[in-house]
Amino acid sequence: MSTIAPPAWSRLAAVLSADAEVALDHQSRTSGATDRSGWVVTGVPDAVVRVRTVADVQEVLRFATATRTPVVTRGAGTGLAGGAVAAEGSLVLDVSGLTRILEVRPDDAVAVVEPGVLTADLDRAVRAYGLRYAPDPASAAISTIGGNIATNAGGLRCVKYGVTRDAVLALDVVLADGTLLQTGQATVKGVTGYDLTSLLVGSEGTLGVVVGATLRLTALPTRVATATAFFDDVDAAADATLAVTRAGVRPATLELIDGATLAAIDAAQGSDLATRGQAFVLVQTDGFAAEAELAAAAVELRRLGGEVTVTTDAEEAGRLVATRRLALPSIERLGRVLIEDIAVPRSQLAEAVRGVNAVAASTGVQIFTFAHAGDGNLHPIIAVRSEDPAHLAAVDEAADAVFALALRLGGTVSGEHGVGLLKRGWLDAELGPRSRELQRGIKAVFDPLHLLNPGKAL
Repeated sequence: MSTIAPPAWSRLAAVLSADAEVALDHQSRTSGATDRSGWVVTGVPDAVVRVRTVADVQEVLRFATATRTPVVTRGAGTGLAGGAVAAEGSLVLDVSGLTRILEVRPDDAVAVVEPGVLTADLDRAVRAYGLRYAPDPASAAISTIGGNIATNAGGLRCVKYGVTRDAVLALDVVLADGTLLQTGQATVKGVTGYDLTSLLVGSEGTLGVVVGATLRLTALPTRVATATAFFDDVDAAADATLAVTRAGVRPATLELIDGATLAAIDAAQGSDLATRGQAFVLVQTDGFAAEAELAAAAVELRRLGGEVTVTTDAEEAGRLVATRRLALPSIERLGRVLIEDIAVPRSQLAEAVRGVNAVAASTGVQIFTFAHAGDGNLHPIIAVRSEDPAHLAAVDEAADAVFALALRLGGTVSGEHGVGLLKRGWLDAELGPRSRELQRGIKAVFDPLHLLNPGKAL
């Protein structure tokens, strides 16, 4: 049951735009209690408020402040760390209806968008101008720009073009009291004041609600070349990815998939990838020297035992990239999984892969591994085969061992998915208590009543 009397919800609905909605039905509220991570909180939120304008967002936050109601901002619900799940006593602020691409300025290579724009839709829209939006998460077809900003999402092209933070020039943000704040500049350079834009990117909705973003675009590449390589084992494949970058190649994409994941893709898609090797590496280079760079990469891949195929055909390249994007959906078809997201220094990637395999062997838990190998970001996906307490204990042991491995190798417990609810227990081990104390102080400046996404990220 809602902790707020029905007349109060009616008063909120009365000040919102005609297309906005205050949904109190059980189905809407239940949908706000989970995301793609599979994390489900106890109970459901009191309401889901679907907004259509920036003014709507301001009214919702004024209402939340007046009634002391916690607010969980939500877009497409594709988060992988429990960052957008809402509990009883809170309201979900659904901004997925803010879907306008407000402006594209080709000469400045800039787009101004609302947070509900799908990542892939923005990329398609700006291609008409010979541009693209470089951040390219595997979930681009279903995730929103607002969600990408909330978690500082990475993606397949981040090894060359950077993560979401590198593409965000300025933000429009509604603070907890309903104030509209503009941060950053629509210029390539700008050092006036503290960098609030970078602070807000990756803050998981705990500091404010993003309602607009000015984004950096890049030119479409003149040439793209693609190579795949199959290896007899994943250790050799990991070593080969490091050899590619050591050779001076700057790939746009450098991905790795292990044998278990290849088998899962085969089972889901009817392919035969696992018959060709126990690990798969995907390399793409782009720009005027794409073919020359790829040739240098292919030399390294072959030197370390890879069976290499090279193409400059756009259709074939699209199919190869799709193979990588199918990794997680294919694994999810096999049952419940824990989707982990660690990153290590690139020089430690091979050791991290070996360490994950050792964790799987010691715990008896199956772990599928694929990676943005070019920047050391691994996704060890832990299979939950039953709800037996002994098995669940082994799953927890495996997850903890994977996080400990990342920190031991000088890495982080989250490269691009965020902390959400899932990884808060590891924050002191990575950040230390003094850093967390300072960060809580920053939150208090933005959100003194602690109403924005409480219990997440920090």
